[in-house]
Order: sequence, then structure tokens, then C-alpha cells
Amino acid sequence: MTFPSRERRFTTMMDIALIAHDRKKDEMVNFAIAYEHVLKHHRLYATGTTGTRIMENTSLSVHRFMSGPLGGDQQIGARVAENTMDLILFFRDPLMAQPHEPDIIALLRLCDVQGIPVATNVATGELLVKALERGDFAWRELVHKYKPGLEG
Repeated sequence: MTFPSRERRFTTMMDIALIAHDRKKDEMVNFAIAYEHVLKHHRLYATGTTGTRIMENTSLSVHRFMSGPLGGDQQIGARVAENTMDLILFFRDPLMAQPHEPDIIALLRLCDVQGIPVATNVATGELLVKALERGDFAWRELVHKYKPGLEG
């Protein structure tokens, strides 16, 4: 019996968004540190402060959008609507009301519409990043290869 190879298979660079509510930013930074060896092979995007904190604590390069409440969630949502984002790691704080909750719900809805994997907590984030590390996101390559042009 043969077993699949355990070597890391990064077949293509993925576009990954990193978002964290205020009380989850430390979790996101620790997550980025723990999985830096995986994340460094991909294009990373984040909302303002989250991206800054990740870059301060890792060697990762992160394209920063605006802060979530100031439109950063919507900027990432625009990328999701165009199906140019491959994975969203959005560590939400379910115990704190967010002033931009409609933007958050819209982003999650767009992920559902476009079939973009999204993790809203560390446990799911770990599962998705480990799948990414194994090469289980190869199906996204087909999305990019056969993506229709934007229609007006």
C-alpha cells in the first residue's frame, strides 16, 4: 500500500484575505506566525490594522486595504465578487456587536455565492490552511483557468 506524499505542494499562488475583529487580532497574528511557512507562498491581503500587525510580527508581505469599518471589508468583498480571492480567513468576534455588521454579512454572502472557502475562527482556519499546504486547493486553478470575463 502506498500513501500520498507529505511534501508541500504549492501548485499555484492563491489570493488569501486575512481579517480579524479587534479582540481577535492577537489570534490572527499568532495564526500567521504559526503558518508563516505556508502563507509566504501566497499573495496576502488584509484589512488595515490586521495587515499592519501581521507584517510587524512576521516576514510576510501583506497588501493592506482600508480598516474594516472604513470600507476594507467591502474592498475585499469586491475581489470576492470578481472571484479573484481564493480563501478568506476572517476571525470574527461573535460576542461583540460590530458597527459595520451589514458589510460583514455581505462579504460572507458573496463568499457563499462565489464558492470561496471562508474560516470565521482559528479551528476552521487551521483546517483550510492545512488543506492549502497539502495542495487541496488545486480546484481553484480551474476557476482561474476557465474564469469568464467580467460582463456588464
